[in-house]
Amino acid sequence: MTRRVFALGEVVWDLLPSGPVLGGAPANFACHARALGADTTLVSRVGDDDLGREILRHFAVQVDAQRPTGTVTVELANGQPHYTIHEGVAWDAIEPDERVRAADAVCFGSLAQRSRVSRTSIQQMVVATRSDALRVFDINLRQAFYSREVIEQSLTLANVLKLNDAELPVLEEMFALHGIESIAARFDLRAVALTRGGAGSVLWADGERVEHPGIATTVRDTIGAGDSFTAALALGLLAGWPLGEIVQLASEVAAFVCTQAGATPPLPEAFRRRFERPLC
Repeated sequence: MTRRVFALGEVVWDLLPSGPVLGGAPANFACHARALGADTTLVSRVGDDDLGREILRHFAVQVDAQRPTGTVTVELANGQPHYTIHEGVAWDAIEPDERVRAADAVCFGSLAQRSRVSRTSIQQMVVATRSDALRVFDINLRQAFYSREVIEQSLTLANVLKLNDAELPVLEEMFALHGIESIAARFDLRAVALTRGGAGSVLWADGERVEHPGIATTVRDTIGAGDSFTAALALGLLAGWPLGEIVQLASEVAAFVCTQAGATPPLPEAFRRRFERPLC
């Protein structure tokens, strides 16, 4: 069964030292979910400019006649990206899209909620999803573009959380909690996935906890790796896979992305074919 997956938020051009590359966590997620076999829709907004028209070749998104297409200056240090995210751009004015009511899963983050307009639209769309849909909050803390209020609102709306080992201490301090299980209990989450870079990952769901040691690989850059992990996570949960299988595939996909340049390299067909197997 083909799943309908929606990604809500920013689509940008990552201005890398080697040149511009299409990016933004929701856009990356959408690309990877599509490569894994999902019917994906990105709800975002671009400017009526050359950069925006290039994005429209990849995604059917909203067009803003007044604001420019979003860009992010990216500097790499030992393969790790450091971002300067420019403000006053088109994805700060996203409008709601009623098609999200048909979603099997929706993925959203905190960055695109930095403006009141987009925050209101994103939260309205998450609320509009079916009661049985996955609501994945891939937190993606960037610069100072988040607040306790937005994080709490988002966690309350979500039923799945994905975060990394730099974001976990922020949430623990913010809400006086300790560990992903306590976060899950506080916000009544169905599942929580924690990625830990080269130290692997943890997936908790419905009282079960699975740890993965990670996959040794030669890292070219880590841009988009977390978003690919989230895409595999969402599709694995939708497919009803055992947690061990989900975290294994998500780790393999993320490790592959780390070996490539940019956020959305073409994924090997073998990953998609894993979702075509009948569930035993």
